[in-house]
Amino acid sequence: MSRIAGCFNQLARSGRTALIPYLVAGDPSPESSVVLMHRLVEEGADIIELGVPFSDPMAEGPVIQLAHERALANGVSLHQVLEMVGEFRDKDQQTPVLLMGYANPLEHMGYTVFADKAAGAGVDALITVDLPPEEAAGLNTELQRVGIDNIFLIAPTTPAQRIPLITASASGFIYCISLKGVTGAGNLNTNDLGGRVEQIRAHTELPIAVGFGIKDATTAAAVARTASGVVVGSALVQNVADAWAKGGDLDTALEAAGKLVADIRQGIDKPIS
Repeated sequence: MSRIAGCFNQLARSGRTALIPYLVAGDPSPESSVVLMHRLVEEGADIIELGVPFSDPMAEGPVIQLAHERALANGVSLHQVLEMVGEFRDKDQQTPVLLMGYANPLEHMGYTVFADKAAGAGVDALITVDLPPEEAAGLNTELQRVGIDNIFLIAPTTPAQRIPLITASASGFIYCISLKGVTGAGNLNTNDLGGRVEQIRAHTELPIAVGFGIKDATTAAAVARTASGVVVGSALVQNVADAWAKGGDLDTALEAAGKLVADIRQGIDKPIS
């Protein structure tokens, strides 16, 4: 059983929802990423989602786009991201790590080489934003060979007839995008979200995690009533960036990241009144 499957199974047995925070590798500095990952786990993260820096992150809003720019300016590439995961694994062999990125760096490295290096580093899953299931057969073959889950996105604009195709190609979990637009948008409607999650659930037994537009404990708690997992990205990236700019040191950034994740963890776990 993969680390991701084991994580969701354990959470389901205890009636809890997965908290999946997102960071861009190398932001605010290359040295900060692994330390931040460990801090997030200490504060209640169940799975870490690590963004691979890319020059044209088309699914991202301004907050995460700027994080990609900072990480690239810091010289962080896919090779360095895999090294970060390997360093994280030196102390943590349990927490699943998911990479989220775009096809160009994978194709440049080569699917076979990437799969081998990712498995060796301890990567558990991959989201490739701009690679739909129809074009993912080659990558899927290599990921399956080394036991890495391939996770696909389902958006509010995804036609109903495409949902079975996407779920049939996926493993690990399904990533349900909660709203139209890019990451960090502020128009999350949790009432509509419940129906969308149930529509997806009719086609798969995989856990369904929801991301985009989740900013705080309140929105995370509302999503947790429906989803198997809650992804928090832009709010966390912005908190870290603000703290880094204000304090100029890692301790300040760690405190800000840890507080937000701890608050969201508490919100998710709070019994429904």
